[in-house]
Amino acid sequence: MALVPPHGGGALKPLLLTGAALEAEKKAAAGYKKLEITTREACDCFMMGIGAFTPLSGFMGQADWKGVCAEMKMANGVFWPIPITCSAGDEDGVNVGDKLALYCDEFGGLIATMDVTEKYEIDKVFEAKNVFRTDDKEHPGVQKVYEQKKFNIAGPVKVVSEGGFPDEYKGIYATPAETRAIFEKAGWTRIAAFQTRNPLHRSHEFLCKIAVEVMDGVIIHQILGKLKAGDIPADVRVNAINALVDNYFVKNTIVTKGYPMEMRYGGPREALLHAVFRQNYGCSHLIVGRDHAGVGDYYGPFDAQKIFLEIPAGSLVIKNLNIDWTFHCYKCGGMASLRTCPHGKEDRLLLSGTMVRKTLSEGGDLPAEFSRPEVVKILQAYYQSLEEKVEIKLHGAATGDVK
Repeated sequence: MALVPPHGGGALKPLLLTGAALEAEKKAAAGYKKLEITTREACDCFMMGIGAFTPLSGFMGQADWKGVCAEMKMANGVFWPIPITCSAGDEDGVNVGDKLALYCDEFGGLIATMDVTEKYEIDKVFEAKNVFRTDDKEHPGVQKVYEQKKFNIAGPVKVVSEGGFPDEYKGIYATPAETRAIFEKAGWTRIAAFQTRNPLHRSHEFLCKIAVEVMDGVIIHQILGKLKAGDIPADVRVNAINALVDNYFVKNTIVTKGYPMEMRYGGPREALLHAVFRQNYGCSHLIVGRDHAGVGDYYGPFDAQKIFLEIPAGSLVIKNLNIDWTFHCYKCGGMASLRTCPHGKEDRLLLSGTMVRKTLSEGGDLPAEFSRPEVVKILQAYYQSLEEKVEIKLHGAATGDVK
């Protein structure tokens, strides 16, 4: 058996230039009109650069944007769940036909170049309601939509930077070509991806171990881009996950890697985007548990599982590996799920990343059932080092109210 094919039916499509072509494009960019882009847009460039957003060749035009928002497919019929766009305002003076040098100061300057083929006005409410199922500006993904400038600009891009991710996260950061090579060397074809923006607590560990039982292996795939206030920084999370894997997983069953995207906190739609680029990374399955890619109480706990039943057949080759609500049950004497535990909620300790962050940020102690001691030690040191505390609010999925 072979690895799953990249999304869209063709080969991986990395847009990152190398060698003489890279140097030539950097030199040419000095003569292009300059546009400062957001960190989210820069990270989308990085994802296109490494081929994670195969088969995209650049930022989406109006037909693709509208089709993705409304029907989760591009104008050519290829499935895609969240628009990948770049915005500009009147003040930027961008016109169709321009060659742009895309800059992002937070990532050291020049990110990519772009040939502008379209410029169209954005209906932000339409995008928010279709993609995020809400136009509430308190939702962090919706907030980013409303922060976009007046127009989307579209066209093919040539990526000239990886934003420092390969050096900052050496050994963790990986391209789809690199993970595919790892899987092929290991002889794996059934690989489950576990998406995380949090250090792993015992429930996450349990999900991964369930997958290890039925797959050739699991990739713990961490997001390395900017997160919302209160989330644990990527470098701290990397150390915590490494401590867990080194001490509590069988060697050669787990691969730990990261990717340079920003979270949109889009719940069901983002779960589908996670599936799209995990297919590009060579994964056959995506673990989808409770409140995947959600935030607050905007989505039901299993909406991200249900949406895989709503998309047309053939949209994806990768499959979702659904796992029910998991928790520590005192009567069972260990980790369990709603499918395996017959006891009541009074016997259960629900484990959530939000609860971990809130407890430790307030200087509290976690029950031993919550997280491994090696992980807790790393997280406690991080919270003790903070000069300013961020208030972390509990939402419904984190309160332990399991029926």
